[in-house]
Amino acid sequence: MADYVIVGAGSAGCVLAGRLSEDPDVSVLLLEAGGPDTAPEIHVPAMFPIMFKSGLDWDLTGDEEPGLGNRRLYLPRGRMIGGCSSINAMIYLRGNRADYDEWAANGAHGWSYDEVLPYYKRGEDNERGESEYHGVGGPQSVSDSRSMHPLVDLMIDAAVAAGIPANDDLTGATQDGVGRFQVTQKGGFRCSTADAYVHPVIDRPNLEVRDSVYVERIVFDGNRAVGVELVSRGRRETVRAEREVIVSAGAYQSPVLLMLSGIGLREELEPFGIEVREELPVGRNLQDHAMANLNYISKVPALFGIFTPENFELLHTEGRGPLTSNLPEAGAFFRSSADQPAPDLQFHFSPSLFYDEGLTPPHDHGYVFGPVLVKPAARGKVSLRTPMTDSKPCVLSNFLTTEEDRAAFVHGTRVALEVAAQSVLQDVMKEPFSVPASDSEEDILAWGRKNCQPVYHPTSTCAMGAVVDPELRVYGIEGLRVVDASVMPTITRSNTHGPTMMIAEKAADMILGRAPLPAATTAAV
Repeated sequence: MADYVIVGAGSAGCVLAGRLSEDPDVSVLLLEAGGPDTAPEIHVPAMFPIMFKSGLDWDLTGDEEPGLGNRRLYLPRGRMIGGCSSINAMIYLRGNRADYDEWAANGAHGWSYDEVLPYYKRGEDNERGESEYHGVGGPQSVSDSRSMHPLVDLMIDAAVAAGIPANDDLTGATQDGVGRFQVTQKGGFRCSTADAYVHPVIDRPNLEVRDSVYVERIVFDGNRAVGVELVSRGRRETVRAEREVIVSAGAYQSPVLLMLSGIGLREELEPFGIEVREELPVGRNLQDHAMANLNYISKVPALFGIFTPENFELLHTEGRGPLTSNLPEAGAFFRSSADQPAPDLQFHFSPSLFYDEGLTPPHDHGYVFGPVLVKPAARGKVSLRTPMTDSKPCVLSNFLTTEEDRAAFVHGTRVALEVAAQSVLQDVMKEPFSVPASDSEEDILAWGRKNCQPVYHPTSTCAMGAVVDPELRVYGIEGLRVVDASVMPTITRSNTHGPTMMIAEKAADMILGRAPLPAATTAAV
C-alpha cells in the first residue's frame, strides 16, 4: 500500500518518484517490470547499441508498414530501472517553442512554452551554468560531450558550408541551425533518470522501488482507480493506492495497460472480451520521428574498434575518451520549405556507421547523418495483440504514408546529399556505403522505404485532450493519471527524452497540489 503507485520506472516514472517523495507526508511505490540497472554497459555511453535485443530491451516489433514496403520495424525499449533513459543516446533537447504553444492553443492549458520552460530549468544541472534558458542545481546532469570526435566537427563544418547556420545552443533562444548536442551524462558516464532522481534518494523512508514486477491491470472501486494487480516472481498480488495510480509505462505500454483495464475503444476491446469501463481513443494518434541515415566509409578514424582495455581505463580513471561518445554527438534543425513555422527536419551527426536499424555492428570506420522527420503528418496506433497481459502490442507507425512526409523526406535527403558533397567531407570520404542511387525523388523514396526507421520517440497515444485532461487525469476515471510521453498532444520537434522529464516535473506539482512555477518571459523565436 502507498499513497501513490507509479507504474513504470522510466524517463517519467523515476522523475515522479523522486519529486513526489520529497514530501515526507506521502508514500510512493515505484514499480518496474524490468530488472535493476546494474549492468556495466548501461553506464558506458558508447555501448547503448550493444543493449539492443538483449535482456535489457523489451525488443518490440512493429506491424507491417505500408509506406515502407511492408517492412516490420524494430522498436527497442529499456527493460530496467531507468527505462529508456538507461538505453537511449542521451541527447538533451526540448523541441521548439511552437510545439508547446500549439499544445496550449489547442486546449492543453498550462503547457505553453513559457509555462513549461521553468520546469526544464528546475530539473537541470547544466554544466554551462544558469541562464535564461538553462538551470543549475537540479537532479538531472546535463553536460557537453567528453568525446568531441573530430569527424563530428567536419560534419558540422560541411553543414555550415551547405547553408545551415551554426548554432551553439540547440536548446536556447533559437532551434534552427547546426551544433553539438548536450547530453544527459555526468563525468563522462550516462546519467539516467534513475541515476538523477531515484538512486540518490533511495533511502527515503517514504519511497519504495520494486523491480521485476509486472503490472497486469488497474484495480477499481466503482469509478475510482484504487490500486494495481501485479505478478512478482510468479506470485500475483494486489497493491493499493490510497490517493492515485499513475501510469508511466511509455507510449506503447501505457495504452496497453489502460486497454487491458477496460479503458479504450469499444471496437477494439470487446472482441477480446474486455468490458469497457470508459470509452476513449487510447492507443490512437501514435507519432514518432522517422529517420534514414546516409552511411559513408571514411579514410580517417571513427568510433570503430574503440572497446579496448585502454579506452575503458581512460573512461573509468578520467571520464573521457571515445567511450564517452553518445554516437550522435551533434545535429541540425532546418525547414523543408520557407512556409514552415519551425524546423520540421533534423540531422544526427555520428562518427560511426549505423545501418540495419543499428542491429548489425559497424564493419569499418565511417560516419552517418540523414533526414529525421520531426513534425510528421502521419499518425499510427498501438493496439492489443491478444487479451493476455504479457503479449507484445501491435504497433503501426505509418512512416512515409502521407504526401507531406514524403515531400519533407525527399527535401531532407537532398540537403544531406548536399552536405556530404562539401569538400571538407569529400576529403575524408573513402566511399559511400548506404546512400540513394541519385537525388531523384524516385531513388530517394526507394532508398527510404528500405532504410527508414524510428528514432525511438513514440508519443501521443494517451494524448491530452483525447485521453487525459491538461492535469493528466484520465477522462471519466477518478484517481488515475498518465504521466509520460504518451500524453503529448503532438510530438515535439526534437528527441523526446528532455520533454518527457519536463512533463513529469510539471506533473509532480499538479499531483501534490502545488502552485505552478511562475511562467518565463522569453522572446518569441
